[in-house]
Amino acid sequence: MLFYSAVTPKHIYLNRRRFLAAALALPIPAAAAAKLSARKTAFNADFEKITPQNFVTTYNNYYEFGTGKDEPAKNAPKWKPTSPWTVRIEGEVAQPKTLDLDQILKLAPLEERIYRHRCVEAWSIVVPWIGFPLSTLLNQVKPTGKAKFVAFESFYDPQLMLSPRKAGIQFPYVEGLRLDEALHPLTLLTVGMYGETLLNQNGAPLRLVIPWKYGFKSIKSIVRIRLVEQQPPTTWNLSWPAAYGFFSNVNPNHDHPTWDQKEEQRLGEGSLLSPKIVKTQLFNGYGNQVAKLYEGLDLNRNY
Repeated sequence: MLFYSAVTPKHIYLNRRRFLAAALALPIPAAAAAKLSARKTAFNADFEKITPQNFVTTYNNYYEFGTGKDEPAKNAPKWKPTSPWTVRIEGEVAQPKTLDLDQILKLAPLEERIYRHRCVEAWSIVVPWIGFPLSTLLNQVKPTGKAKFVAFESFYDPQLMLSPRKAGIQFPYVEGLRLDEALHPLTLLTVGMYGETLLNQNGAPLRLVIPWKYGFKSIKSIVRIRLVEQQPPTTWNLSWPAAYGFFSNVNPNHDHPTWDQKEEQRLGEGSLLSPKIVKTQLFNGYGNQVAKLYEGLDLNRNY
């Protein structure tokens, strides 16, 4: 597949993204989100400025609804998620379950966590997500001793969404984590942001947020979770393994084949002519909490 950045000089495609980000900072006609009540927690990057909400809802990666950053906000609101929304949790577990969203929301009080979110394409946002630790859900099914990884699958309807041929990646979208990553308290099962339920383009009604990994690992619109013994396939690793590894930890010392990862543009800050550029941090700045998961692992070979 062909990427814009693969045929265009870096300074041009970065400026193009900055222009689009500024141009898209306008309200969009989207379905109204319901208000959510969530308690504040200590997991907050509250020393950083929260990205304005309209940037986060109009500048998205969601290939099922379009490959351009502005397309999901235009196309996703046409989709009406099934009700009740159900998630099947199965595999190497003692008690497989199918739970609807209401049942999932009863598992734990909702928390607001202000997380940095770093995209592999060298832009980042700071978002007040609402959810609770994924571990709370996984503990309901009692993983067996054979469970080493967790595999996730997104909703896909070929009648409503792009075909794999048009998107350039395989559908349904699949992702995976090691079990210890999935059980880490930072890994958030997310139902909202900015005090409201998720909009479709942001992964409604249920998504993951894994703040120390690149954004594509935070799979959207989850319908299936499997605990497995072997490392599961992931969509971007299948599409371009040289660029997208299984771990996909934010790492300024391991470059993407078409651009480096040493800096990032913080959307919604600065100006079109002088955007805010910050140094990318290893593990997206969450090293104190997660570095121990990767002790002894070569992060360049295991990217």
